[in-house]
Amino acid sequence: MSESSPATQAAHPKDYTGAKLGMWLFLFTEVLLFGGLFILYAVYLQRYPEGFRLGGEQLNVWFGGGNTLVLLTSSLSVAMAITALQRGRVRQTMGLVGVTVAMAFCFLVNKYFEWSAKIHHGIYPSSPQLKELPAGEQVFFSIYYLTTGLHGIHVLVGMVMMGWVLLLIRRGKVNPEDYVTLENAGLYWHLVDLIWIFIFPLYYLIL
Repeated sequence: MSESSPATQAAHPKDYTGAKLGMWLFLFTEVLLFGGLFILYAVYLQRYPEGFRLGGEQLNVWFGGGNTLVLLTSSLSVAMAITALQRGRVRQTMGLVGVTVAMAFCFLVNKYFEWSAKIHHGIYPSSPQLKELPAGEQVFFSIYYLTTGLHGIHVLVGMVMMGWVLLLIRRGKVNPEDYVTLENAGLYWHLVDLIWIFIFPLYYLIL
């Protein structure tokens, strides 16, 4: 008998409201974290507008645009997965969650190549070449690596989380009658996507 069977649920009732409230509170702390980084970006943009412009021109908008498309696709797939599970389509749900995991992996591979290109040119925190650049560009790339690196960690965590949820669906522990785990994972993933929607224009487009 699975843990999610009616008898087990009756013996160990789950607090779905508490689970969702806990996830929303966690997401609020994430918003505060990245909000602080965006405020830091705005403060130093005011101080070094020319350095930020020069730094932004060195970023490849195709890498950023490609990752934006990847994350938007993954957000759509996870939303469709939740709907599919609510309608009892378990196999379709597993496929859509698998697509989300694959999109997360594509994002990280894309980011790896983007960072590798920059590092190959000697532009990374505390590098001799970066120290020779004007102060504004040094600050720009420091905040760029901090923000995109932290976001990349969140993507990695989200990918692992989605893989775990996929395993739970396969085992029947997340099912059409008990899908709050998938909903919470989806909320986390949507936040990761939303944060990138702010990062992309700030670093790749408006400078």
